[in-house]
Amino acid sequence: MALRVEGSTDFHRTYPRGGPIPAETAYRYLRHWEKRIAARPASVASAGDIPPTICLSRRIGAGAREIADLLAKKMNYRIADRMIIDTIARDSDVTRKTIAYFDERYPGRVSELALFLFGEKSSVMSNYARSLISVVFALAESAPTIFIGRGAHLILPRERVLAVCLACLRSYRIQQLMETRGTTKDAAEKHTKELDAQQRDFFLKVFGKKAITFRDFDFVINCDQIERPAWVAEIVECAFNEKFPPIERPKWQATDNV
Repeated sequence: MALRVEGSTDFHRTYPRGGPIPAETAYRYLRHWEKRIAARPASVASAGDIPPTICLSRRIGAGAREIADLLAKKMNYRIADRMIIDTIARDSDVTRKTIAYFDERYPGRVSELALFLFGEKSSVMSNYARSLISVVFALAESAPTIFIGRGAHLILPRERVLAVCLACLRSYRIQQLMETRGTTKDAAEKHTKELDAQQRDFFLKVFGKKAITFRDFDFVINCDQIERPAWVAEIVECAFNEKFPPIERPKWQATDNV
């Protein structure tokens, strides 16, 4: 099964040079998910079927990818960022399969989420939102995962998620983009504005939210003050182990290199 990459130009503009190729990673994750469901008897899922998950929310340029990389290595987790998620969610052949699986495993969950996110306007949920929900659940259930962006903390069962918001000044983000992409300050400033507009548009169209609210998170880390990614990773790992003690998650320790 070949996954189509959409928005690949944007990927190369926003990711550090030499980073992972989203289509290849998405395909590997998908194959792992298919193997897991093939070996699992059909049944309705419970919250315990989803391993404890980390969801990092941020403005692009806050350094979430580097922090996630550090956490993934320390905890033996994999990473699902916006390009990996979108690569799967925008492939109609794949999402038909994930939606069918999701509806079987989590009956009524889409309606619950729509009511939670949109209230009386729950009927406005888009086809993409439905695809996104099914893909996030499929990834979260198939292996221990760190999600970056795409509102994963709003989709997954809250009791299975450590939701962290990485905050910083716009000047910090501009500097990060300049360093990771080797671009000029003017170009980084322009790109930051474009990315912020895209993110606002995404949350409004998909979740009916005009902005990220801090009450949606377990805690917020100010990356202007805690500058070193290793320090942020240690804080997140410590909080994760407090919320989900290792003794309570023995079956989810290994990711089988996915």
